[in-house]
Amino acid sequence: MNKKIGFIGCGNMGEAMLKGIIDSFDNAENIYVFEKNEDRQKDLKKKYGINTSSTPTELVSSSEMILVAVKPNIFSLVMEEVKPVVDDTKVIISIAAGVTIAAIEERLGDKAKIIRTMPNTPAFVGMGMTSMSPNRNVTPEEASVAKQILEGFGEVEEIPETLIHSVIGVSGSAPAYVFMFIEAMADAAVLAGMPRNKAYKFASQAVMGSAKMILETGIHPGALKDMVCSPGGTTIEAVAELEKTGFRSSVISGMIKCMEKSEEMSK
Repeated sequence: MNKKIGFIGCGNMGEAMLKGIIDSFDNAENIYVFEKNEDRQKDLKKKYGINTSSTPTELVSSSEMILVAVKPNIFSLVMEEVKPVVDDTKVIISIAAGVTIAAIEERLGDKAKIIRTMPNTPAFVGMGMTSMSPNRNVTPEEASVAKQILEGFGEVEEIPETLIHSVIGVSGSAPAYVFMFIEAMADAAVLAGMPRNKAYKFASQAVMGSAKMILETGIHPGALKDMVCSPGGTTIEAVAELEKTGFRSSVISGMIKCMEKSEEMSK
């Protein structure tokens, strides 16, 4: 990967992406970072050997593919600042929740090349899931390069921007639900006498292995669940209790709230 890649903002999510890209492509010499917190910027340079820029404008001038990983509330200000140096050689890749392609075009102009993405935190261990939605100005070749960059920290699917709220519900915010589920399973194991560290390992591996079974076999999750549920056995007892307490409906309700909040933030 010999493209010059810039990061405007590099918090937890930005660092997860940065680490994944460097681990995959060994290209720290082609990566530039601007982070408002100078101590943070120095730490990233020391840790990863990347280049640093003194301003967002300097970073955009030095880069071809620019990942904008700042908070949504300052996104517009950053775009206004870099607008003079954004030309048709630059591709802006946004990870800001609630910031639409139309809103970015309003700041940069309708000829700007923009890709809206939604990654998630497992990117930090190279297991992220990212959606990407290019605008009409991004060429197929540029979209291909952007996808390759995003694949540096996990799986990528190109989707229409209209599905972004579903992506946020089922992927962007989903690690939090999964962590809660693992914690709850571990708590139950601890209640039954298992040491805490062992409980987390058993629960985490069960979740990871189950997800891998779905992805690699292509078998419907319901069918895989049925394979574990022996008649009159322990698993169907647990499933019946989870249904009694509204397990699936709670997950669906929570995700609907997440998607509604995402839509609200986009207005």
